[in-house]
Amino acid sequence: MSKVPLTVRGADRLREELTELKQVARPKVIQDIAEARAHGDLKENAEYHAAREQQGFIEGRIKEIESKLSHAQVIDVTTINADGRVIFGATVDVYEEEEDAEHTFQIVGDDEADIKQGLISVGSPMARALIGKSVGDEAAVQTPNGKRHMEILAVRYE
Repeated sequence: MSKVPLTVRGADRLREELTELKQVARPKVIQDIAEARAHGDLKENAEYHAAREQQGFIEGRIKEIESKLSHAQVIDVTTINADGRVIFGATVDVYEEEEDAEHTFQIVGDDEADIKQGLISVGSPMARALIGKSVGDEAAVQTPNGKRHMEILAVRYE
């Protein structure tokens, strides 16, 4: 499997979630299973079956996070000299002509993307249109609602 780009903040969040799952959620569900077993007949014990199902979700998520972290290429954008160009991890301020509005986006890995927080995936059409551009450059992005034209106002590496 190839390396997957991840910001430092994204990697930290995954590590925090992994620690929470291993140190809090996993022991709690094990305790819940033990308590449910103590109630007797397991065939008709809803608490037992719910706890086992929860345990399956927790173990699956732990494996998923461990896999993501083992294949991650953590990129610290603050250590890269990009000469003002938009790169992975950069925060970009743009002026969008169609909306007559300014927006701020950070280009992040696929798992970190959340448009409501201004985090766009490096593989998204918008990120692909912005990467490599500098302040003052224009980018056009084809969306389902038509073409969007943006001017890059600022590029930060934070």
